[in-house]
Amino acid sequence: MLHVALWEPEIPPNTGNVARLCAATGATLHLVGRLGFRLDNRSLRRAGLDYWPMVTVEHHLTLDAFMTAVVAPRPLRLFCYSAHAIQLYTSVRYEDGDVLLFGNESRGLPSAILQSYRDKLLKIPILTSNVRSLNLATSVGIVVYEALRQLQGW
Repeated sequence: MLHVALWEPEIPPNTGNVARLCAATGATLHLVGRLGFRLDNRSLRRAGLDYWPMVTVEHHLTLDAFMTAVVAPRPLRLFCYSAHAIQLYTSVRYEDGDVLLFGNESRGLPSAILQSYRDKLLKIPILTSNVRSLNLATSVGIVVYEALRQLQGW
């Protein structure tokens, strides 16, 4: 089982779409830090459709709380995704239980995370110079399905 973590997500439909992806793939969704919406937000619920009961969602108030509750006890491998990374998301061999951490829509991951986990930073290539980043839900889908492709042997 994969763990998808969103750092301070801001746009309810993106988080709803990621929740729907987690329901379809069996991944646990972790919302980390301050959210840009309430969890009962209508847009959030609408984007997740009727799949909310099928997804495990955990909200961690801080990155430290998330690390203590999820990553440290097992211990699990953590990968961080950033447009500023050098290494491609396809360059690692994903394992069951991996934690995939994505930044928010407007700022990405904070510099403290980028510095602390620089050896775990991965990127999805963008082929044109006029686009800064991909949509959050799209990025999560790309990475989750690459991890599943490797794990399932597709």
